[in-house]
Amino acid sequence: MSNSVVQYWKLHKYSVLFVFGSLLFYYSFSYDLERSDFIKLLMLYGGLCYFYFKLIQFEKWNFKFLLIAGILFRLVFLFAKPSLSQDFYRFIWDGKLIKNGINPYLYTPNTLIEQSKLIIANARQLHEGMGDLSARHYSNYPPLNQCIFAISTFLGNGSILGSLIAMRLFIIGADLGILYFGRRLLQNLGKSNHLAFWYFLNPLVIIELTGNLHFEGVMLFFFVWAMYLISIKKWKLAAPIYALSILLKLVPILFLPLFLKHLGFKKSALFYSLIGVTCIAFLLPFYSSEFIANYSQTVGLWFSNFEFNASVYNLVKKIGVLYFEAKPWELVKSYGSLIPKVIITLALLLTFFRENKDLKTLLGSMLILLSSYYFLSSTVHPWYIIFLLILGVFTNYRFPIVWSAMVFLSYYAYANPDFKENLWLLAIEYCLVLGYLGYEVFKNRNIKSRFRKKFNLN
Repeated sequence: MSNSVVQYWKLHKYSVLFVFGSLLFYYSFSYDLERSDFIKLLMLYGGLCYFYFKLIQFEKWNFKFLLIAGILFRLVFLFAKPSLSQDFYRFIWDGKLIKNGINPYLYTPNTLIEQSKLIIANARQLHEGMGDLSARHYSNYPPLNQCIFAISTFLGNGSILGSLIAMRLFIIGADLGILYFGRRLLQNLGKSNHLAFWYFLNPLVIIELTGNLHFEGVMLFFFVWAMYLISIKKWKLAAPIYALSILLKLVPILFLPLFLKHLGFKKSALFYSLIGVTCIAFLLPFYSSEFIANYSQTVGLWFSNFEFNASVYNLVKKIGVLYFEAKPWELVKSYGSLIPKVIITLALLLTFFRENKDLKTLLGSMLILLSSYYFLSSTVHPWYIIFLLILGVFTNYRFPIVWSAMVFLSYYAYANPDFKENLWLLAIEYCLVLGYLGYEVFKNRNIKSRFRKKFNLN
């Protein structure tokens, strides 16, 4: 063994062992885990979170080491079937519909599967795999997402595994893009560019995006790219790229009002127009008289029908059922219809009463708005937290990292045949997250010194 190898081992032996341990844990996660096995899932995830913290602690300035480690962790999942999500069956179904010239927004899978002339490879397997809930509703995935589905199924050449590999390569490529533009954006914000690895190496990101094939990472690639362009005053070029993030996931629409003060009225008007034109261009191939009604109906379900990993909503439901004899199925609809109004009001308050001219402040406003939405929402799937994670990287707040470590407690629901949640576990999750958030607000706002100064206690 050469001296250089021996020297490298002496300097980095613990980090190498952490990488090796992570690879073993990710392999077990991807090829040897049933989502109903909650104890094993939690132990694996806890170990991965520990390795994640130690790797960044020991190697935060070693760009090549962390880059290679992050790529290797993702490649472990390349040939695996997602273990914690069945959404991929619907992705492939929608992609094959487009490939065969069928608009996925106009027909439910249940309707199409009954047609004898439907020419889709593995149609029965895909239909059964996606589950009854997905099969009886229209597609809720935006147009650019549908394009990726179609390209992936084309590259997969009729094979489910081939389509999964193609989708994973899109997601891995997007994460590399986030690392590239994220580091540059951090530099422009006057922050250390190693902070981007808090996203790139995060186990939640690797498992939920590369592993379970959620496309938040591709959406975040366009979002981070757009924010980087805005940081160097190229907002005209940023507008269509920002539109692409909306066309993958609708979440970035929430932040559009916040650009009003940052860009000024005239620039923001053109910024919004360019975003609108880009969105329309992608929507046109899918547009029909039924499109808007079908898509709105499906998206509306997320506000009024579903419950998962909620915080404030669970508290409201408990009080409503115990003291006011509210019906849970009626409460979620009433509550769900109220949340968009609350979030729109908060967005307007942040737009007109917060100085968003500075990019750091703008990103902070985005974090406040999206965090509020998730704390109030009745449905918070683990992969939703990833957007908060990337926003946290660009601000002084790290509570999204804590949330990313705790959110897997919500997967206890899948250990039960009836998917019943454990409210004590959710209480632990949110007490730790909100507790750390409170600590950070106190620390970052320097509330203690302001209080002492105001009351002459110094």
